[in-house]
Amino acid sequence: MDNQTWIIEPSMMNTTGENQTLPKMPQQTLEFQVVTIFLVLLICGVGIGGNIMVVLVVLRSRHMMTPTNCYLVSLAIADLIVLLAAGLPNISEVVASWVYGYIGCLCITYLQYLGINISACSITAFTIERYIAICHSIKAQFICTVSRAKKIIAFVWMFTSVHCVMWFFLVDTKEVKFSDGVQVICDYRVSRNLYMPIYFLDFTIFYVIPLVLATILYGLIARILFMNPLPTAPQDPDRMSSKHQGKPYNSIKLSCRGNKGTISSRKQVTKMLAVVVILFALLWMPYRTLVVVNSFMDPPYLNIWFVLFCRMCIYLNSAINPIIYNLMSQKFRAAFQKLCKCEQKRMEKEAKYNMPVYYSAMKESSHESPDHDLTVQEDLNGFPGPATTINFPEKCIGTRTTYSMA
Repeated sequence: MDNQTWIIEPSMMNTTGENQTLPKMPQQTLEFQVVTIFLVLLICGVGIGGNIMVVLVVLRSRHMMTPTNCYLVSLAIADLIVLLAAGLPNISEVVASWVYGYIGCLCITYLQYLGINISACSITAFTIERYIAICHSIKAQFICTVSRAKKIIAFVWMFTSVHCVMWFFLVDTKEVKFSDGVQVICDYRVSRNLYMPIYFLDFTIFYVIPLVLATILYGLIARILFMNPLPTAPQDPDRMSSKHQGKPYNSIKLSCRGNKGTISSRKQVTKMLAVVVILFALLWMPYRTLVVVNSFMDPPYLNIWFVLFCRMCIYLNSAINPIIYNLMSQKFRAAFQKLCKCEQKRMEKEAKYNMPVYYSAMKESSHESPDHDLTVQEDLNGFPGPATTINFPEKCIGTRTTYSMA
């Protein structure tokens, strides 16, 4: 964003010309360095851990493998790339010049834009998926599947990977001479006039269009979920009998309750995803606005504290999504809690519950002695022996319980 940080925009660069009198090498204050390093380590540490957990809980839990969660895994991986390629290198840049060399300049810039653009595409993909699932539920049974979601994600990654290849030809390392030394920066090869159309194309495709589309689709989703009356339990069984002939009243009530539960679950998921989209728009807005404003200002506005604020907003956008999932999704919260259990305790618990338990049951029969004992082996996981079936009828005579063994 300035002349030696990630995602350098020419509109925001403060280039150094060939002056007769060379200035001294710019040095950041100790206060700025401490604040930057602390915030980067905190946000990136939380974000990297949280996004890794999102990937693990979805890939390791079969019941978590849904089309929406597949897109969230794609978003988590993209956020990991942003945090690793943009956040962590900022620590070294704030205290020194570019230390990653020419190859590092190419690869890090490429990965930064790759992660950012895939994040936007993943948000767009799960927004469309939610719209189809809620507003076109019949079509969703054939369209919104895990296999189709994986194909869409693969296409998004391939398209974005190819689109971002241009950054390999747009950046290079440069040496800037100062009176007290030479500073290496990762800079752009092309001039500002040539770069700005590329930037605004990227800005339109991966920020403006996703937000406009999300605004329209979530408006349509809200009209279906929150403005239509929810089905209520039938109050008059006689009146409902004409619609549900042959069905008992209790089954009708359970059906209505199940329908309410489905709608409630859809509302919860939709709210969570809407929050993700809103945070994406808000946290990226300071940086996007700054670049647009600096495109028409000469010299550009480059207050170091405001630039730091813009960076931290971007890192926070990549780190906050797992926290949103934990706060707003019961399934993710339970999966995170299960994943966070100590491995030793989990192994002890598995060993404890996998121990076989033996018990005896009395079989009463006119062909066998009442004192005949049968020993059955069964573990507590609910898997009895293959040749044994045990039924427990609710029949009591005095204080003795009768068991029938098949």
